Amino acid sequence: MTLEELGYTDAFEDFRKAQNLESLEVGRVSSEHKDRYTVKTPVAEFDAELIGSLRFNAESRYDLPAVGDWVAFSVYDEYKALIHTIYPRTSVLERKAVGKSGQGQIIATNIDYGLIVQSINRDFSINRLERYMTICHASGIAPMIVLSKIDLMGREEIADLLQQIHDRLKNIPIIPISNLSGTGIESIREQLQKGKTYCLLGSSGVGKSTLINTLTGTTMMETGSISETIDRGKHVTTHRELIVMENGIMIDNPGMREVGITGAGDGLDMTFDEITSMAEECRFSDCTHTGEKGCAVLEAVDHGEIPISAYDHYIKMEKERNFFESDALERKQKEKSLGKMYKRVQEQHRKNKF
Repeated sequence: MTLEELGYTDAFEDFRKAQNLESLEVGRVSSEHKDRYTVKTPVAEFDAELIGSLRFNAESRYDLPAVGDWVAFSVYDEYKALIHTIYPRTSVLERKAVGKSGQGQIIATNIDYGLIVQSINRDFSINRLERYMTICHASGIAPMIVLSKIDLMGREEIADLLQQIHDRLKNIPIIPISNLSGTGIESIREQLQKGKTYCLLGSSGVGKSTLINTLTGTTMMETGSISETIDRGKHVTTHRELIVMENGIMIDNPGMREVGITGAGDGLDMTFDEITSMAEECRFSDCTHTGEKGCAVLEAVDHGEIPISAYDHYIKMEKERNFFESDALERKQKEKSLGKMYKRVQEQHRKNKF
């Protein structure tokens, strides 16, 4: 294995030279366990922790390593290391942190493609596909849909399902697969490129770990059998892990029950590009598309040009994005006020001391 096969590029090398990091080793975070990390290099894996300054100067979770990060580290014992610096990220895949207002949660970093895995049985939801697409688009990551377990459905039913997706989601690759029969697996292999990083996204039990095992031809990831009571695979993956394959790097990801979007930027507009394009014809530039006269989007919905289901989900996610941005701004202002108060207390303490 080489650094390039791990996803290392000229941009990372330029940063290494510019920051005079040649005396340190370079590796990629392959897994994270609370305050410890596994760092992978072409020749070994190291159990790593942070140097004190990196830990104590971190203002948020975004200043700490995540799976997919490139880091500069030093070795202090056999397969033991200290992380000194995190390289600049090319992308950050994130979602709204569960139960935490205005906060995001990093899923993985330095991702090129998001493989959205959804089974065709009880897990199937176009709304959820749109959510995953939005967090991919917001991060500058190319999404791809993988429909798993097609052996559970007949050809006509699968064709109908694919048509439903194509009617709502335009210009996105869709690959139907069966890990059981091997159908579609070669199509996925053809999409993979050496040195590119792919992150598996989807609910628990849709076959993400099984797909990795199928692609590698090994039992690399632990998997569970199908549960008859809930009609899906049993949840097994408990942490994110980066796996280097013959062609490409795959990040296995625990199933997500909630896919809350953050301040999605252009992500929402890219996912609902048909609505975004139509909105340019609205009478008012600040149109909310919920009741204004001269709204081109509402007219398109009335005339059947935009599916009502897509419109309803767009409005729901737009409100969710606005709530997140409002909460994030309020939280940032509170943290800023607390920071100022802390500095005043520290300054007063120093004055009293002398």
